Amino acid sequence: MKLTRRSAFAAVAVATLALTAACGGGAGNSSGGEITVALSVSTLNNPFFVQLRDGAQEAAKALGVKLVVQDAQNDPATQVNQVQTFTTQGVKAIIINAVESDQATPAAKAAENAKIPVVAVDRAVNNAKIASQIASDNVAGGKLAAEALAKAIGGAGDVVVLQGTPGTSAARDRGQGFADGIKASAGIKVAAQQAADFDRSKGLEVTTSLLPTQAALKGLFAQNDEMALGAIKALGGRDVKVVGFDATKDGLDAIEAGTMAATIAQQPRELGKLAVEQAVKAAKGEQVTAKVDVPVKVVTKENLAEFKK
Repeated sequence: MKLTRRSAFAAVAVATLALTAACGGGAGNSSGGEITVALSVSTLNNPFFVQLRDGAQEAAKALGVKLVVQDAQNDPATQVNQVQTFTTQGVKAIIINAVESDQATPAAKAAENAKIPVVAVDRAVNNAKIASQIASDNVAGGKLAAEALAKAIGGAGDVVVLQGTPGTSAARDRGQGFADGIKASAGIKVAAQQAADFDRSKGLEVTTSLLPTQAALKGLFAQNDEMALGAIKALGGRDVKVVGFDATKDGLDAIEAGTMAATIAQQPRELGKLAVEQAVKAAKGEQVTAKVDVPVKVVTKENLAEFKK
């Protein structure tokens, strides 16, 4: 049968579409290019979580997947709403950096009901089905902070602790590690502990309120660098040794300036990277690692150059 030019073009188009379908050219193709992963981050008003997001974005680009990022602005209800929205947008995996470990449970449950795997990063999500949890060893980090503070104040004196957001696994585990570690120094007394929610301005406010009752204060442990930097401002040059946690740029600068004795280095970019890698594996139905611990290390003036590259 003789084909007109139009019918011949139509035949070629049909054949091309058939070939594309056979090669998996639609969503979910074998290259993974159509996989979308969502990340709800607790707050981007903190340099640590900005680095975590950046690491996640770098990993997504390397793996050829799309990453959608939402800032929960430290509001558990906002985070739940974000994750519920993700479940309607066809994402294949959801990463949750919990604002608060218990209050993130409904978010994870929403994903579970939608049969979307969840990866928890930096902070745990309690009472929910989690494909993988990526976190620093915060208990070990707390112990290292206790050792660093004890060394800085000569093993004796009163210290105070600025705690992170109550209910977060990071605050709980760092607090536990510090409490266990400080027991080795019988001459040190924890004179006060108060939450400052991992926030610099609250670190300033809480430390200012504590100082009038802490005439014998020799040291302060803040469960993140942001609170530590607020505390340093409140101290106003008073001879109190401060140890933070996170090794942010501002924290490292404070060590260099001599206003902070030490901080505990995490690897936020690595946390974000590993979270995306596990999320993509879960999205593809591949085997994931249930728990990934990322090492931590003490930073002081002696080894500062290693971390300021």
